[in-house]
Amino acid sequence: SVFLTAFFASKLEHESKHCNGKGFQRPGSSAFDRVYTANQNCGHAYPTFLAVLWCAGLLCSQAPAAFAGLMYLFVRQKYFVGYLGERTQSTPGYLFGKRIILFLFLMSVAGILNYYLIFFFGSDFEMHIKTITSAISPLLLIP
Repeated sequence: SVFLTAFFASKLEHESKHCNGKGFQRPGSSAFDRVYTANQNCGHAYPTFLAVLWCAGLLCSQAPAAFAGLMYLFVRQKYFVGYLGERTQSTPGYLFGKRIILFLFLMSVAGILNYYLIFFFGSDFEMHIKTITSAISPLLLIP
């Protein structure tokens, strides 16, 4: 994720140097605006990603959560690069990223529900949940 952030920052700096004017208000620079907006969008989504990744790995299963996390970083890269072209090129990466975040969120919810099932009823479904998430995680590769 550090490399991804460094890549975004270098693209932003590159576009900034190629535009005339001072500060972030550069009228007429659609390339800079696209890079800046893509960088801001990725930065705003990152805390949510970290929270659901951490919760999914801690409360449910580490291997599928790690796989989904790596896929998410790849998808954000595709989103960013797609944003540099036409705005419609970033849509598949955006939708794919939402699906991965949803998967991580559902893993977190499943882990929390399992905790309460153990606490209140003494039933542990951890192995079933891990099996299901391990089986579903490769489906994240389908675009």
